[in-house]
Amino acid sequence: MEEIDITVKVEEISPVKKKISIDVPWSDVQKERDKVYRNIGKTAKIKGFRQGKVPRKILQLHYEKYADDEVISNLINKYYVSSLERNNIKAINQPQIDQNGIEEGKSFSFSATFEVEPQIDPVGYTGMTLEKEDLVVTEKEVEDRLEEIRKMFGTLEEVVEDRAIREGDFVTIDFEGVVEGEKLEDMKRNDYFLEIGSKTMIPGFEDQIVGEKIGHTKEFTIKFPDEYQIKAVAGKDATFTVKIKTLKEKILPQLDENFVKNFERYESLDALKADIRKSIVDEKQRKIDTALSTQIIDELIKENDFEVPSYFVEQQIFFMITEAQKRLMSTGMDPQMISQVSETWHDRYKDEAIRIVKSSILLKNIAHKENIDVTAEELEERLKEIAQQYSQDYEKVSGSFDEDMKENIKSDLLNKKVFEFIQSKATIKIIEKEANAV
Repeated sequence: MEEIDITVKVEEISPVKKKISIDVPWSDVQKERDKVYRNIGKTAKIKGFRQGKVPRKILQLHYEKYADDEVISNLINKYYVSSLERNNIKAINQPQIDQNGIEEGKSFSFSATFEVEPQIDPVGYTGMTLEKEDLVVTEKEVEDRLEEIRKMFGTLEEVVEDRAIREGDFVTIDFEGVVEGEKLEDMKRNDYFLEIGSKTMIPGFEDQIVGEKIGHTKEFTIKFPDEYQIKAVAGKDATFTVKIKTLKEKILPQLDENFVKNFERYESLDALKADIRKSIVDEKQRKIDTALSTQIIDELIKENDFEVPSYFVEQQIFFMITEAQKRLMSTGMDPQMISQVSETWHDRYKDEAIRIVKSSILLKNIAHKENIDVTAEELEERLKEIAQQYSQDYEKVSGSFDEDMKENIKSDLLNKKVFEFIQSKATIKIIEKEANAV
């Protein structure tokens, strides 16, 4: 690279924000301007001149503003990047550029303000006192899970007897809601299929249907929760008119060896129960690990106070909102309503986003300080596990793991290693939960 004869001043606005002021000599501005006009001259079409033969003065008459804009852009891109490299600065976002344009015969000055990751020396990550719940699986938990599976294989049948609706029944209803005298389209449905007790509707709605019969029409008033996602009706009374059209109940299969035939991998009911127990153990272990990690993060944040870049926080908030929108989309919620609801989410997610960003920075710096790393072999082993989880042949799908995906997986592995390191240096008290007793 050619020698850069420029003046650079680096100013620290905060631990996460810097400003670089750069002064480019007029000689360099001239060189860049000449280059820009040469490129313009190659393609410029001006009446009375052959393409590629237009005099510089004529080009300036037609292209001066465009050329100056191009010169400014090129100079900023060139000297901003080189100044970061020379000063060993890593910007994490696009800079805010301030400049006053080109003045004939004068140096070109501009400033770039940007964010950087904070430089921290983490403390307090050894010698923690942590609490860990004892992992116990009761027979009742296994039976309850087995009952859930049994319900999945149940069949819905029309209720022929003349009886009242009870929890667990399935009904088809027409309903319409009125708030402050106004009928709302979002609160009107025909032939709506509802499981009583599923808590699909707002609190109290399903309770009002219990005890009713097919053909009945019932009117009742209940209140929307204060924190309801649609702010226009949150905390307000709504009067619903509900017509009950059909009633079905779920008939469950017997828990015997015939039931086990629904699953190719199990030879007996005991084998199914054993696998259920294992899945509950795995779920509880993940929950215990998460609770332990939460304690560690709480302690780390308490012991290490530092500012985080707003760019990282906004990225995290965007990710959280996007994921929440996807979950609502999967429920069939109207996209326009999702858009309206999510407008209020930014501030709601901000504190949690800051916490996530802080934890990420802390874990990364602890890993660096303690020389904790993820080897290529460990990363490949994890990729193989992921392929196996999706019943894919690793050799065939390995090419589908792009670099961003690999980097995210590597980051997860690194965080896991750091948590394990912190736990190895901590005092862990096992807490026995009475509810878990066999």
